[in-house]
Amino acid sequence: MHNHNETILYVDLNKLKHNFNFFKSKLRKSTKIICVVKAYAYGHGDIRISKALEKLNIYGLWVTDFEEGVVLRKSGVRSRIIVANPGIKSYEQILKYNLDIVIYNKTLLDLYCSKKKPVNVHIKLNTGMNRYGFNSHEITSVCEKLNSSPHLNVLSVCSHLACADKKDLKDFTLNQLKKFSSISNVFEKKINKKLLKHILNSSGVLNYSSFQMDMVRIGIGLYGSMKNENLLPISSLSSVITQTRIIEKGDFVGYGFSFCSNKKMQISIVPVGYADGLNRKLSNGVGKVIINGRICKIVGKISMGTFAIDTSEVNVSEGQKIEVFGDSLSVYSIARSLNTIPYEIYSTLNRRIKRIYL
Repeated sequence: MHNHNETILYVDLNKLKHNFNFFKSKLRKSTKIICVVKAYAYGHGDIRISKALEKLNIYGLWVTDFEEGVVLRKSGVRSRIIVANPGIKSYEQILKYNLDIVIYNKTLLDLYCSKKKPVNVHIKLNTGMNRYGFNSHEITSVCEKLNSSPHLNVLSVCSHLACADKKDLKDFTLNQLKKFSSISNVFEKKINKKLLKHILNSSGVLNYSSFQMDMVRIGIGLYGSMKNENLLPISSLSSVITQTRIIEKGDFVGYGFSFCSNKKMQISIVPVGYADGLNRKLSNGVGKVIINGRICKIVGKISMGTFAIDTSEVNVSEGQKIEVFGDSLSVYSIARSLNTIPYEIYSTLNRRIKRIYL
């Protein structure tokens, strides 16, 4: 039994496997899959998610920085771990924990060329997103340096799609895909080595699977928060009611008196706040929760560790479970109400929230 005052993120690993297999069904049998577990596996818990994914015949795990990679290695994860942004001060840790790195600029390239110990390397090219990656005119000089650095084991060349989820920007995505196909071939010829090529992300696989090349990188799709009926959101966030009270017409609720009751009503307090990742913009009726299948709107401003809901129309008691998001209220719908994306909601979930894996 769990303490009835807990706020819990339930994570269904069977749904994670389902989502992985759905993406796999969109690919050729030979296409390899990298699973993205950056940002604490999008808030779901990187160690448990990574260990579940390890069982699914993946090529590797993609993390943001070397610290994320070290955490996974120390926890016993043995799969390939690719560090997207290794930084310039992590060389010894990269070697010690057997981490692959992505090289995307001259500073990193020169650093790793100057060292003489073997490292697995993935090269990123810029195809129009203008974030990380070498521009096409740099390919010749990059390959010359790599060819004179045999200790660097170049395994793949990659790029990243900026708007594969936007149908109205299809022309830009197609231009990115065609550019990558062209410049990755040039890169491969200059380095004189067969490389794995990858550019598709979750939306890329769903919308442009013919460009899957040798490998794909699946992130948000694993966690299920995409506009696709075949994908299952893998998590639900629940909490409990910790206090209920009756307020009169004209009474205020919360900081700043932003909510004033226009009638006698019942409100209930839930011990979740913006410190837990509940966006403050959900205050005053923008956000809602589910109690026994009924919608209850948030009233007043969300505090650091609590918020209030209108429970006038439902029978509630202290200790009663409520759904912040889950089967009845999707993260995707919450993100739309905030004009943001599910990534933001997941990745801001505080690690103090207990995760229970199903």
